[in-house]
Amino acid sequence: MATSEKNETTTEAPATVSELEREGDIAADFIEELLDICDLDGDLDIDARNGRAYVSVVATEAGGLERLSRPDAVAALQELTRLAVQNKTGAYSRLIMDVGGSREAREAELERLVATAAERIDEGAASAALPPMSSYERKLVHDFAAARGLVSSSRGEGRDRHTVITRA
Repeated sequence: MATSEKNETTTEAPATVSELEREGDIAADFIEELLDICDLDGDLDIDARNGRAYVSVVATEAGGLERLSRPDAVAALQELTRLAVQNKTGAYSRLIMDVGGSREAREAELERLVATAAERIDEGAASAALPPMSSYERKLVHDFAAARGLVSSSRGEGRDRHTVITRA
């Protein structure tokens, strides 16, 4: 996982929409095969935005994807899918996976964490440290903090890397 986090933060030329759509198609084929093997049903949505391909698996029946929608399972599935895309394209993929709306739920949770940190700072705290999280989640936190007029920075190494929010 450390390797992928380092790769995610490197500067690369932005992918074209057609390249991102191809990544999404390759990822969708891989995930469809995996769902078939696991005897799970799900609809796939493919999107390209912010220089990344996004692939979402949406349950077609109640209770079909709950195990795959856990954060650790989504992260593992995303990593496997990125490797499948890289195997076909020869290039590192920054694809983002979502299963059963788990990413949206996590984004809402991160937004609440930033709101709570902002309240602590408004009440006089010099800074507010958030728990360790992935590079993608830290990027979201930086965006949420900036939207509130706050400054954020990532600190720590490896699994302990976290975000600290301060007043601008």
